[in-house]
Amino acid sequence: MPTKSDTSGLGMSKNASATFAYFLGPITGVLVFILEKNSYTRFHSMQSIVVLGGLAVVQKVLSSIPIFDDFPSIISLLMFILWLVLIYKAWHGEEWEVPFAGKYVRQLLAKTV
Repeated sequence: MPTKSDTSGLGMSKNASATFAYFLGPITGVLVFILEKNSYTRFHSMQSIVVLGGLAVVQKVLSSIPIFDDFPSIISLLMFILWLVLIYKAWHGEEWEVPFAGKYVRQLLAKTV
């Protein structure tokens, strides 16, 4: 059973809260970011917002351009694989940074403290 220091503001373990931040992408990312105060879960929630939200926007924009008809399905597959990796890393307690976006997430978090 987790001790008080191991639990998050949501009443779950820190790893469970960080994993939950990825479940519905930016939606749960925002929820966890608002409710959590520890740096581990805030990192994963902000990364969920930036990475999965950003990829969703790119996918939507590319789907509206006729020349890029096949790209949205490729991006969907890559997003799904990345989503699984992020969930796995968060569940196992790793603060894995997505290349390029991870550094941006760290900068955003430094500004919110």
